[in-house]
Amino acid sequence: MHPKALLDACSELVRLVLKFDHPADAIVSRFFRDNRGLGPRERATLAETAYTVLRKKLLFDHLAPSGSGPKERRMAILGFYGPGDFLRSALTDQEKNWLDQCEAVKPEDLMERHRHNLPEWLVQPLKDQLGEEFWPLVEHLNLGAGLDLRVNTFKAKRADVQKELQQAGIKAVPTPYSPWGLRIAGKPALNKNEAFVRGDFEVQDEGSQLLAMLLDAKRGEMVVDFCAGAGGKTLAIGASMRSTGRLYAFDTSAHRLDSFKPRMARSGLSNVHPAAIAHERDDRVKRLSGKIDRVLVDAPCTGMGTLRRNPDLKWRQNVQAVEEMAVKQAAILQSAARMVKSGGRLVYATCSVLPQENEAIAEAFAAANPDFVPLPAGEVLAGIKVENAPSLCVGGADGQLYLRLWPHRHATDGFFAAIWQKK
Repeated sequence: MHPKALLDACSELVRLVLKFDHPADAIVSRFFRDNRGLGPRERATLAETAYTVLRKKLLFDHLAPSGSGPKERRMAILGFYGPGDFLRSALTDQEKNWLDQCEAVKPEDLMERHRHNLPEWLVQPLKDQLGEEFWPLVEHLNLGAGLDLRVNTFKAKRADVQKELQQAGIKAVPTPYSPWGLRIAGKPALNKNEAFVRGDFEVQDEGSQLLAMLLDAKRGEMVVDFCAGAGGKTLAIGASMRSTGRLYAFDTSAHRLDSFKPRMARSGLSNVHPAAIAHERDDRVKRLSGKIDRVLVDAPCTGMGTLRRNPDLKWRQNVQAVEEMAVKQAAILQSAARMVKSGGRLVYATCSVLPQENEAIAEAFAAANPDFVPLPAGEVLAGIKVENAPSLCVGGADGQLYLRLWPHRHATDGFFAAIWQKK
């Protein structure tokens, strides 16, 4: 595609994502469907330009007014993903001079907000938790996310999948914590890879794999993934159960569960039973009261732990949304807990880094439910042979009570988990 045409396309996509009326990934996907003639490189340039604009929106908002032309074009120029000479061949002399001035601005001369590119409501909770680590986190959020795979241990071994990927020209290294994971550099196309088609692996962040591991589901048990979504953790749990027992995948979205079915077919698992429920008090849930060995509540959340890959979320959420989400999370956890039988395990998890959605929910639940005894996440992880388990945890007298993952510390998305055993 001609540089000017590609920049025009980038400008249009930036205009669409900055409306914030839909998730950015959905807007990008729709744009690609509407423009099927785009090649892989053009798609990469378009997507990465849009995501760079979302990551650095406050900085680009600050620099853009000094330029000329439509704002979305100026934002696209600032965030353009690709060779500088390619971009400059699409610019007017006036735009080139303006871009030179923007690129000459030193980061240390910028206001703090133009360096961190986070909404003010999010800054203080992060600084309170991280102190001097706030800026390393910011740096990692702006780098974007890597690509992790989970080997389907029901069908394949990690070393074998790693070797097969290597033969296909894809370098994969074992993840440092999850024994199921492989980490890949770059973003190679995987959906036509033979091992993927066979169901030998799925794309899944290492942190998400660790959440499934915390449940430690055994062969022959009755297990519930209460907020199954697209089913990534469900499949990990099913594989750890060796396709025995019964694994319910509940979600309020029938559409999400339908999209899960091809993945389930590839996995080879026969113990998974997806079911759409109306709400957390659905009759299906009530009928399972006191009957379930293990329940995972991967609760709906603001997604503030996934900003590496979903940078639009920081502009689409606010304090009120966090408060409303916390009410919903508490209600979901309380309802899910009713299914756990005596001696059973309950895991509450989010992909958020906000204490209101994490520690606050766990502490309130523990106070209201003395029949649920907290299990230190560090001990659970150590018991299932996770390397350096203490470094993944916070809270409690020994700092081992909760799983707490951070992008800059663990190279995963931000995750939280609390575990209880029912008396």
